[in-house]
Amino acid sequence: MSVEDVRKYFKNEKLDYKVVELEESTATVDLAAKALGVKPALIAKTLSFKLKDDRCVLLVTKGDARIDNRKYKDYFRVKAKMLNPEEVFEVTGHEVGGVCPFGLKNPLDIYLDESLLEFEFVFPAAGSGNSFIKITPEELQNITNGTWVAVCK
Repeated sequence: MSVEDVRKYFKNEKLDYKVVELEESTATVDLAAKALGVKPALIAKTLSFKLKDDRCVLLVTKGDARIDNRKYKDYFRVKAKMLNPEEVFEVTGHEVGGVCPFGLKNPLDIYLDESLLEFEFVFPAAGSGNSFIKITPEELQNITNGTWVAVCK
């Protein structure tokens, strides 16, 4: 179970983050915002992309951000191409709706959009479509070794 992979990751890395599981779905930005009682922008959504060399990366953005295709292509040198749900699961070990940059099946490069920096805390999923953690953008960067980018509108 993917949420257990996230818990195991936090335990193995000696990170003290509480994975919260809710009865209601948090599988989309709007559902998560409603369930948590926060504005959609505070949901840290994790998107999966394939690069030119078939290498996959994760990009974490604020919940209401949209990818700016020109900025994305300028940075990654390839047109933005998201993975399909089967590829997402194969690469990350997480189902769509619970994808997060923790407890991954395969090592992946993590990119964090600067849009996250406007908030004190954000709420990424934690491996399932009804789980999350609360974390600062700076802590998110530290524990994922993520690279800050500006690829959103």
